[in-house]
Amino acid sequence: MKGHRGSSPPILKDRHSRQPSNRGGGDIFTTEKRSQVMSLVKSKDTKPELKVRSALHSLGFRFRLHRKDLPGCPDIVLPMYRTVVFVHGCFWHQHKGCRKAKLPKQNARFWAAKLRRNARRDVEVRNQLRALGWKVVILWECRLGK
Repeated sequence: MKGHRGSSPPILKDRHSRQPSNRGGGDIFTTEKRSQVMSLVKSKDTKPELKVRSALHSLGFRFRLHRKDLPGCPDIVLPMYRTVVFVHGCFWHQHKGCRKAKLPKQNARFWAAKLRRNARRDVEVRNQLRALGWKVVILWECRLGK
């Protein structure tokens, strides 16, 4: 660890308490620090989402953003066409066959379970929207280019 040459590393904290962790391979951050780090992960107005919105707007489409009254709070809603667009991050939504969808080696069981839940929720949301008469479009981060 940086700044700890020759000395022992700081005491690791368990994710769910303020007590030092006794298990190996645990989180390297305290609960508070992990919360701070995760709060920096954007869910709205990401670069891929802004790119799609800009393209739609330049083509003359008018849309609404993040309608909370629809299942899954779609990223982009085209009410005139009864179409919703989700701009999915390849990692968070586990894009099959994509190199960005690799599981982290640290805490792999946690991440596998979390990402499986995300994928299951995605399927449920798509089914709910289709049952309400909406067309669903999924755009993947890796397919949008840089």
